[in-house]
Amino acid sequence: MSARIRLKKFGTKKRPYYRIVVMDKREPRDGKTIEELGYYHPIEAEDKQIEFNAEKAKAWLEKGATVTDTVRKIFNKKNLAVK
Repeated sequence: MSARIRLKKFGTKKRPYYRIVVMDKREPRDGKTIEELGYYHPIEAEDKQIEFNAEKAKAWLEKGATVTDTVRKIFNKKNLAVK
């Protein structure tokens, strides 16, 4: 199984919010998740936009999970260095 840390979309039209999740890379965007790590609200105030569990994220990265480009940028904003 190839795990990938990526975004899962929720919300309504023009009011999206996303959950940062670990999924099998073959699952569709809104498919079955393995674990939820946090959320990303792009419309909220700057200090309330991003919230995630860094310890769980590091554990998944150590297990070999890959990260999408968007999630990599989110992690880097919160000083979780991802290559």
